[in-house]
Order: sequence, then structure tokens, then C-alpha cells
Amino acid sequence: MNDPLDNYALDLRKSTAPPNHIAVSSLYSVTAPQYGTVTGVKGCYSPPYAAGELQFGLDLVADGHKVEDTGNLGKRDCGLLFAGAVWRPDRIVRRGTYHWLKEEGLVSLGVISELVPLTGKAGFVLAVRVTNRCDRSVALEIMPRLEPGSVRKVPLGAWNFSPPVGGTIPKRLGDESVWENEAVRISVYHDRLSAIMSPGQEYAFRIAVVLTDAGRESPLPNSLADWAKETEERWRGLIARSETAMPRLETDIPGLEAYYRRSLISGLICLWDHPEFKIRPFPVTSGIDGGGINNYPWDAAGYVGQTLTMLLGSEGSLQYLRFMEEGGIDRHICFAPDGTGYEPFAYSYSLWAFFHFAWSLFSQHGVIAELYPVLRRVLEIDEERLLRRGELLDYGNHHHLLEMRGSGYEHVVASPNAERAWCYDRLAELAAHLGLEEAEGWRGKSARIRRAIREDLWDDEAKWFRSLYPGGHREIVYSIQAYDALRMGACTPEMERALLSHLRDGAFLGQFGVSSISAEDELHYELNDPDWSGGGSFGGEGPILAQTLWEIGRPELAWDVLKRHLWIGARLPYVPQEHYCDRPAVPAHKRANNISGMAGSQAIIFGMAGIRPQLDGSLHIHPQPPEEGRVSLIGYDFRGHLYDVHMAPGHCRIVRDGSEIYSGVPELRTIGQAAAV
Repeated sequence: MNDPLDNYALDLRKSTAPPNHIAVSSLYSVTAPQYGTVTGVKGCYSPPYAAGELQFGLDLVADGHKVEDTGNLGKRDCGLLFAGAVWRPDRIVRRGTYHWLKEEGLVSLGVISELVPLTGKAGFVLAVRVTNRCDRSVALEIMPRLEPGSVRKVPLGAWNFSPPVGGTIPKRLGDESVWENEAVRISVYHDRLSAIMSPGQEYAFRIAVVLTDAGRESPLPNSLADWAKETEERWRGLIARSETAMPRLETDIPGLEAYYRRSLISGLICLWDHPEFKIRPFPVTSGIDGGGINNYPWDAAGYVGQTLTMLLGSEGSLQYLRFMEEGGIDRHICFAPDGTGYEPFAYSYSLWAFFHFAWSLFSQHGVIAELYPVLRRVLEIDEERLLRRGELLDYGNHHHLLEMRGSGYEHVVASPNAERAWCYDRLAELAAHLGLEEAEGWRGKSARIRRAIREDLWDDEAKWFRSLYPGGHREIVYSIQAYDALRMGACTPEMERALLSHLRDGAFLGQFGVSSISAEDELHYELNDPDWSGGGSFGGEGPILAQTLWEIGRPELAWDVLKRHLWIGARLPYVPQEHYCDRPAVPAHKRANNISGMAGSQAIIFGMAGIRPQLDGSLHIHPQPPEEGRVSLIGYDFRGHLYDVHMAPGHCRIVRDGSEIYSGVPELRTIGQAAAV
């Protein structure tokens, strides 16, 4: 029977991720394999414990002959040789071999290790299976070695974008397998460390490394295998719930199904579950490498608000909204696991992200009327505190916007002013739904903002948006953010044609994705920062561009953009913070994963399949299939009904609760709460 966790596995021999990006999470602890070794472990993070310098590994002694596992790259007898690895959500499985003819005879051992981060406690279990491939019995001994490095206990409110560093090096307590400093104890547990192995026999050994407060021991299970089983069962439960909440994708288009799953798992590894965190699950921004065990609203609520509300459900989504509101969405750029707001300034996209997530919640699960004044107040905040240029707001410098490495996209810009207009339109729609008389006023404000964007920011000669600085300076930046303004309805048809003309190879498009700055923009394009300055893009940006193109009725271009990202499904275990667009590669110095990677599955559901839930409980479905294969989304759960959307070139079928309700040429269909219309 196929193991559901294997559906998300990746053979790391095929991976192009940097070695320091490979790690595994229990959604409570995260740890990483030591590159090039079969049993080595590097680092462990599990709030409040940070042990990024910790190194652990094993050596084998076979009939008195020491077989080191150090990743030795020399010649002759280099010890245990790394032979490959597989990443799964719950573990990393590595294989190794030792086959060397000694004077006393051939020593041949096969080794398989499983590195499993612990759940409910900080640390990891390393299970090692050794097979005797000699033609004689072998006396085998396992020799653990631990180098604790600097370790510290970090308050939950201090976990931020970068992995915590610092602390002191624990000292070993006598002859015990315990190391301790003033705050943290590291304990090493094992079941057995030696065996007499007959020819062909396999023995399993398990060692656990656990972090606790100084002076405190961790209660031991009946067996260390039970600890590993807890992580496996946690992941099985999460996968099962997620595959119920999200529709299944079936397709004959090579690479698309793998990409859809890789996108989904990129979101799931960010749903941390810890009893001391303020909300459970807590949508972290990254986390897999120990950095980003905090929440950035733009990454989570903004980029993937539609899929995240499906995964969290109505109650969990409302909990996350309240978390952002109470933490100070108008005052802080991000939030620590205990709800502490970090950095005393407002990020320009945070309030839109909050509003977008609320709108996604209302559309998917139903309107929560008492949140209307909260959303209205959210929009008023920027209106009151930011400088104005007519109907447009000045959002400040890079620190508040895209953090480009050159001047240009600052102050009065098309996006996020266009997001403001979108929010006022949604507020108007919500007011009308609630029977309030404010709707027309909000629509008027939205229209004025859009008109100002067109009149004040559009440069008709450049056929692009300009940025306006205080004092009169102007810049034209060919930034991918212009397409967010397009998505928010700020463009005329002529402006749309001008913007879309740049979606081509050599400008915004590369073979393996999109560029955050057009390669034709000589003033601003550079390769230092693919995130927002060119040569690649933020993890969720390419799929969101594809979703935008489907939303405005440009399916051919949408598919052209999305399919450039399909390599990720076969080459990366999860979507990184950013990746290059001209080669299937990732900057090693940035975060290893990002929750915005879930935008790929979102683009397929809400873009290609055209699923658009409405406030009144009706559902719009407008499939826009690619011209090169069949795609089916099965089991979209909406207001008590399950929908399937089957797509083929020039044709679609829509099924509700097992009964076909439409078959024919793809077009917009409106489905009411009780019956198809």
C-alpha cells in the first residue's frame, strides 16, 4: 500500500537545493543532516532552545576496525561513504556503504540512517540499521560523538527571521552522556550500542539527543522508536487533514502533479504546533533552517490567504486574524510565536495582507459581521499616518517596501496604492452584504485612488508606472509589482497591453521562473538580490503572477508563466524564500523555505480551475485549461458541498457531490447554494 508520506518524498540526489537548505521538521523541532555523511547531524532548533552549532554523529567499529563517518573526500580508506538520501516530511533517510579489503579480510557494511526530529520535546532521534555483508560474523560497536557548540534558551518573543545564535558551550557532566550550561541540558539516550552480527544480518540502533532546561531530565518512552513514531503520526494526521481540506490534482501534464504537491508541502511545513505558542497551528514564515520561526503577514496572509484559510478552517483562520490584530498589525512587520510584535514600524503590505486574509475567510467560510469595523479601522490607519499626494499615499523608503538594493521603488508607488483601492472595493461589497449605507462611499474612494494611479503614476511614454519621491524626483522601475497593480484593477486595457508586452524571455521571464526586475532595466536589475532586484524572485511571486493572468482572462500567458516553475516539484523538497529564473538554482544565503511557496497550488485552484467563492455562499467557476493536457481538481470543499473540475483543451466538466452539473466549452458558471444556475 502506498504510504501517503512518500507522495511528498524527494530523492535528494536530484535536488539542486544548497546543502545548508536541507533539513526536516516535526513542526515542533527542526534538525539537519551533516552534508556528505550518513549519520551526521548539524543543529537543532526547537523554541525556546537554539543549538545551531550542535554536531552529532556516529563511528562504527567492526572487529576492532574503526569506520569513521566524517564525509572524508580523500582517497583510499575514507570510512563510511555517503550513497544518497531521501527527504520526507517526517524524516531524512540516508544510505551509506563501507567496503574495504583489510589485511585480516574484507569488511563490508551497509548502513541506512533515519533522522527524525522530535515532537512534544526538543531534539531528534537517529535510527541506524547496519547490515553485515561479510561472509563471517562481525563484532560491531557504535560510537556516538557529540560536539554541543554554543547553546542558548531563547524566549519565545525573541524568535525572528534569522536563526538565533550565541550562548555558551555546555560542559559534560562526569562520564554521563549529559552536557549542560547555565540554561540548557543536552542528553544523549540510546537503546544498545553493540552487537555480534552474523553474515547477512541487520541490526538496528537508535540514539536520541534531547534538549531540556538545565537540571531537568526528559521522561523516557518505552523505546526510542516510540519517539520517532510520534513524529510520523503527527505528520500522517496533518497530511490527512490537509488532503481533505485541499482538492486533489490529477493530470497527464508531466511535472504538474509533483509541483502541486511540492507547493502544498511548502505550506504544511510552516504550520508549527507547539503548546506554548499563542496560536495552534502557528503559520511560520520559514522555519526549516531555524530562521523564520515567526510570522510575516505579507508572506502568509497576503500571498497564500486563499489556501491558508482552507487549511486552517473557519475557526483557525479567525484565530489567526485575531492574533495579527492583537499583536499590532498596524505597528509591527512580524510576530514572534508568543504574539510579540517585532520592529516598530508598519510594513506597507501588512494591512492589505490582513484585509486579504479576512476576505479569503469570508468568501470561503462565511462572513463574520463583527469584523467589519475592524477592517474599516485597518484601512483608516494608513490614511491617518502616511503623507499624501492627492488621493495617493507615500509609503516611505525601502525599509517599508521591497528592500531593493538600488533606489527606485519607493514613496508614492502603484502598489500598494492599488491594493488600497482593492480593499475599499471589498469593504464596499461587504457593507452592501451587511445592508449598510456606506457602500457607495467606499466605491467612490476606490475609484478616485485608481484614477490617481492612472493619471499621476502612469508614464505614457515609458508605458510603465513611475515612482514619485518627495522633492520631485521620479523613477521608472520595471518591477514585477506592477502586475499586482494590474491584478487590483488599476489598469486600463491599454495599460494592461503595455504591461503584458514585457512578459517575455529576456525581460521578466526566464526558463525557470520570473525575474523581480526586468533584465532590460539597466538601472535596477542586478543579481545580488533575486528576491526583489532581479535574476529571480520571491518564492510565491511567480505563481501569483500566473494566478493574476488567469484572473484577467489570459490563460495562455498564465500557463506559460506557471510551467516555468514545474522544475521545483522534482528538484527541491520545498519552495525556498527565493530562487533564480535563468537556472534551476537557489541562493544559499537566504532562507531555505517560505510559506508563500503554497501559491503554486493556489494558482491552480483559483486561477486555472477558476474557482471563486462568493460572500453570499454562491460559487463562480470559470475553468481555463492549458492547451497541452488534462487537469482535474477533485474534492474542493465549499459550504458543505464537494466540487470536481475536470479540464481538457477547449472543454470542461463540473461535478457537484458526484453529479455532473455542467459539461461543455469552458465559461463562467455561477452555482448557487442549493442548485446549479
